[in-house]
Amino acid sequence: MHLLTGATGYIGGRLLRRLQRDGLAVRCLCRNPEALGWRAAHGTELVRGDLLQPASLGIAFSGVDTAFYLVHSMKAGDRFEAEERAAAANFATAARDAGVRRIVYLGGLAHGGELSPHMRSRAETGNILRSSGVPVIELQASIVIGSGSASFEMMRALVERLPVMLTPRWVNTAAQPIAIEDVIEYLLAAARLPVNGSHTFEIGGADVTSYFGIMREYARQRKLRRWILRVPFLSLSLSSRWLTLITPVYASIGRCLIESVRNPSIVVNPEALAAFDIRPMGIARAIERALTNEDQEFAESRWSDARAHYSAQPEPSRDLLTNEQRVCVPVPALQAFAPIRRIGGAAGWYFGNALWRIRGLIDLMLGGVGMRRGRPNAETPFPGSTLDFWRVEHYEPGRRLRLFAEMKVPGRAWLEFRAEPDGSSTVISQLAQFEPRGLAGVLYWYLLFPIHELMFRGMLRRIAATALRMHPAAASPEVTSGKPLLY
Repeated sequence: MHLLTGATGYIGGRLLRRLQRDGLAVRCLCRNPEALGWRAAHGTELVRGDLLQPASLGIAFSGVDTAFYLVHSMKAGDRFEAEERAAAANFATAARDAGVRRIVYLGGLAHGGELSPHMRSRAETGNILRSSGVPVIELQASIVIGSGSASFEMMRALVERLPVMLTPRWVNTAAQPIAIEDVIEYLLAAARLPVNGSHTFEIGGADVTSYFGIMREYARQRKLRRWILRVPFLSLSLSSRWLTLITPVYASIGRCLIESVRNPSIVVNPEALAAFDIRPMGIARAIERALTNEDQEFAESRWSDARAHYSAQPEPSRDLLTNEQRVCVPVPALQAFAPIRRIGGAAGWYFGNALWRIRGLIDLMLGGVGMRRGRPNAETPFPGSTLDFWRVEHYEPGRRLRLFAEMKVPGRAWLEFRAEPDGSSTVISQLAQFEPRGLAGVLYWYLLFPIHELMFRGMLRRIAATALRMHPAAASPEVTSGKPLLY
């Protein structure tokens, strides 16, 4: 039995699909199994567990031979490294207690002086896993190139959108980028490598280059003429803000990526080439593969799939501020729900799209996720997937869609849609809920209530009108408005 953590993330999602395709027994440990249900093939086990809650882990490790540790947060802050250490320690203890034969861990490759907090944390995670006594195969990877990866999406957006680029020093740092396909092959091979004890392998592609070289090769393949000018005065903070404006990667992720590539990430110890029967592809082939896969309507996995926190969101408190709107439309529930399941992304929000974009831009400037993430599937809002600056928390086809806000707000917010049959008609309800954090949260809700009332009411009218266009003979909808309530 293989235990997989991080299956909702970029690399974990790819590995899950490969394990399933190879017919291997897989068990996924995740905080919210519903978020992974649409990716899990028949026979794949989904077990609820939280790496920061040791008592929730035992059942997941029962009967496990090999455990993949592919968990790493890209958030910042004082608690980041402490949470990383706690998660790794809890995982290692559970693996040891269950008699797991091997842990396979994907870390980061970096050499030189002082490491960034994220690269330092990845190295420390490997040490914690090894301290359990369970044999650990650690793969230290350079920049991962693949459709949907944060590094590739950042680079692609820069080259596609900017004929002239002013770049800081970090774009010249030596790197050995590796294709996502090769990373997956290494992970699979590490699980069956005939060695005893713990081993660490540095893995990279066939070519030594830099972000500058990656951008130049991408431009060549896309037949784009680009001028790249290197300047010394772009600070880390300014660079991350600039990436926020130009690329789909938001400020906090951009900062982590930049911090991590300040150190060279080239293979110094080539032991992996001797231990594994894998010959990684070069940068040209890796980019060619990424461009080919990028044309698929529904990517296997994306950098934004993973949540920002280890622990699942706690349930809302009873002190919620609410705004509820209802509309009755003389159409069947499935038809009434169709515009709801397509909301966001390229389809927009039916009303005030310019205001939604402005709100997303403000969120980006505050270091939030903004509206750039879109949605991975235009027809189905799978639980756990992104939907602009929301995350799909619950989805019942034809009946219910509940979204959790991941934008910067002084509290926690949800937006829920329901379609309930009422005879030959359907009542569509739209419920906005806000759990304020302190006085700032209360002021935020009441000061913006007139705008929210306008936006939510207009949005529901347009949703109803869209449903009616699919049934032209139906009568006009009637909308009723609820008042904000404090429970």
